[in-house]
Amino acid sequence: MKRILAVLLMITMLVGMFAFTSCGNTATKAQSNFEVPEGGYDGSEVTITFYNTMGSNLSTVLNYYIEEFNKLYPNIHVVSTQVGSYDDVRDQISTEITVGNQPNIAYCYPDHVALYNLAKAVVTLDNLIDSEIEITRADGTTEKLGLTEAELDNFIEGYYNEGKQFGDGLMYTMPLSKSTEVLYYNKTFFDQNGLTVPQTWDELEKVCEQIKAIDPASIPLGYDSESNWFITMCEQYKSPYTSATGDHFLFDNEQNRAFVKEFREWYQKGYLTTQTLYGAYTSGLFTSTNGTKSYMSIGSSAGATYQRPAANADGSYPFEVGIATIPQVSTENRKVISQGPSVCIFQKENPQEVIASWLFVKFITTNVEFQAEFAMASGYVPVLKSVAENEVYADFLANADGGTYVSALSAKVCLEQADAYYTSPAFNGSSTARDQAGALICKCLTADDGGDVDAMIKAAFEDAVAECEYNS
Repeated sequence: MKRILAVLLMITMLVGMFAFTSCGNTATKAQSNFEVPEGGYDGSEVTITFYNTMGSNLSTVLNYYIEEFNKLYPNIHVVSTQVGSYDDVRDQISTEITVGNQPNIAYCYPDHVALYNLAKAVVTLDNLIDSEIEITRADGTTEKLGLTEAELDNFIEGYYNEGKQFGDGLMYTMPLSKSTEVLYYNKTFFDQNGLTVPQTWDELEKVCEQIKAIDPASIPLGYDSESNWFITMCEQYKSPYTSATGDHFLFDNEQNRAFVKEFREWYQKGYLTTQTLYGAYTSGLFTSTNGTKSYMSIGSSAGATYQRPAANADGSYPFEVGIATIPQVSTENRKVISQGPSVCIFQKENPQEVIASWLFVKFITTNVEFQAEFAMASGYVPVLKSVAENEVYADFLANADGGTYVSALSAKVCLEQADAYYTSPAFNGSSTARDQAGALICKCLTADDGGDVDAMIKAAFEDAVAECEYNS
């Protein structure tokens, strides 16, 4: 079934490429920087559509800033359209591309953009970013069409660089709001038992051993995303995972097999479980106050409130949540994953629609007040360094604790590890590699090794690479 769907999708994209050719759309050209019209935005009246997954709370923030944008550009009409989940956005756009009816702007993940690029439907942003054209706004003030040095420097580097992970060095996306993984731990339990929060995986193993000695029925660690775990270990070990060019699937190597074998040993000792193996988010184990418990959980920074136990009748919490950076192979090569939506701009016959789309994308990605309010409403973290100095957001961070304001504590940790973020190469097939990496960990943790664990793990890696190649 997977193979059939992959073939149908490829056919859909090829039909889309033909559709662009038929109507003379610029998307048929070899992918290159968008050519900025002389003068930039000419003030013409245009409507731009923005596909996203925002619920009511985030839409309220966005709509306010659309109004603020319209005070500067009253002839640019932004239509925000909520389209289900991230996958729903991807699927709808993939269909609309075939008839040239894609939106102007959309929430995206790197593998979505790699898919759209089969039809060369995404605008590369380099010339827009570099443009020195001065644009006059409705209030008489001017702004540079491109990004100033100060604006560029204000982006958290790991978040910004995600837009250039497609193998050709060009910029395809701008970061909007981000999350990562953090280590949640039961601070009350750790303090009572004199446990030290682990900074490395070796230290984590020792802490798991200590926890099992204290509570033999526990599963000390829950890790929500097996895929993130595998990919992050590759980054921390500096071992190959994938490449956007040449041979794509590089993760079958001795170093990667070694860390998976080590995790299998931990699993068999009862030290850990994962979302797939547990059958649900492992926060359920972490927040449990009876039965089997975990005392550490690695999950999304945006899900901090789900890692907090239910409040007691008096409003207090059964235990205090601590949050730290995930363990590292070495503190000299700190790596944590960058997640959360970026935005991309789509090719259109009218270049003024592209310019208008860029002006709005620039407005929401570089606006400190928007980034602060959006971050507090979403649980994600802002993509700009200076948001931490914003008065409202600084007050939010100042209230950080392991109870009522646990989301602020999570954001604080994210901002403190800004130099550690990484992103993976994006190409048509990168999502398959991610899925196979996660399935690979689950298989190797639980499979019967038949008396030869090394052979079992090697075969599992070979099968995973073969599955990637078959479906790409």
